[in-house]
Order: sequence, then C-alpha cells, then structure tokens
Amino acid sequence: MRPLPALRADCSACAALCCMALPFDAGEAFARDKPALHPCPHLDGGFGCTIHHHLTGAGYRGCAIYDCRGAGQRVMTEVFPGADWRRDPGLRAPLAEAFARLRGIHDALELLEAAGALVLPPGLVAERRALVALFHPPADWTQAGLADFDLAAARRRLAGFLRALKDHVPGPGAG
Repeated sequence: MRPLPALRADCSACAALCCMALPFDAGEAFARDKPALHPCPHLDGGFGCTIHHHLTGAGYRGCAIYDCRGAGQRVMTEVFPGADWRRDPGLRAPLAEAFARLRGIHDALELLEAAGALVLPPGLVAERRALVALFHPPADWTQAGLADFDLAAARRRLAGFLRALKDHVPGPGAG
C-alpha cells in the first residue's frame, strides 16, 4: 500500500479552493457573507489572502482555524492538474465537488490513521486496512474516480468500524 497523503493543508500547492468553493455566513466566524463558488474578496491575483496575517482581527476566525486536511492540494495536483478556476469559471463547480469529496475522504483517513495507534483484535486490524485501501486506492484520484466513489456507503462502513472501537479506546487517564 502506498503511503497516506499529507493530511494537512499546503496552501502553496492549492488554488485557494476553500476561498472559492465554500460558503460562509456573517457571524462570529466570518465578517461577511460569501456564497459558494464565489471567490473571497480578500483573494489576491496569486490565490493568496490579502488579510492572512490578521484573519482573526479582521473577523475571519473561521478562515484562521480551517484546515482542508490536504484535500485542496490533491485536487489541484491529482484531479485537476493545471486547472485555473479564474480563467475558466466553468471549473468552479467540478473543483468544488472534488474538493468536498476529497475533504470527506481525508477526514476518514485521519480517523483511520488514529485508529492505527490502538491495540486491536485481528478482525478490526483487517477492517481498518480494508477501509484505508477503500479511502486511499492504489492510484491517484481522478475526476471520474471521485464521482464514482460511493462516499456515503464508505462513510457508513467507517461508522460501523468506529463503533466497534469503543471497547478498545483507552479511557481518560489511561496509559
């Protein structure tokens, strides 16, 4: 099995997908509303944030704490290499869909990685390995592969696995 991807954001390898794809509502976490598939007004021409050095003070605590877990850079390097949603606005929706699906996949991989630190019986070890293989296939994700991946079914299977871990997770103050 190939190594898991980095499960943390590398904004330098992305095209500000979170700043374009995700909506936000004005409130405690965001200073203003922004609809999905529209670029944040604080994006510069190089997909950088013009207020990054003071996000929280500018009212964008939600941006300061958000981490795509590496989904953004994978979309831009594996699924849509060389894509530019500014030059081709028609790419916004497919990029956003791929981003959302890979974010869900990365969330699952993060949980499975944590489960790998537990002492588990052989059946659960085997199920963990099978789930890792399901969420992290041997080849890079493609647009068609992501679209065909039954994320809902995979999440249900993961939920069953996670429920089965309850007797194997140390309690507070344990070891």
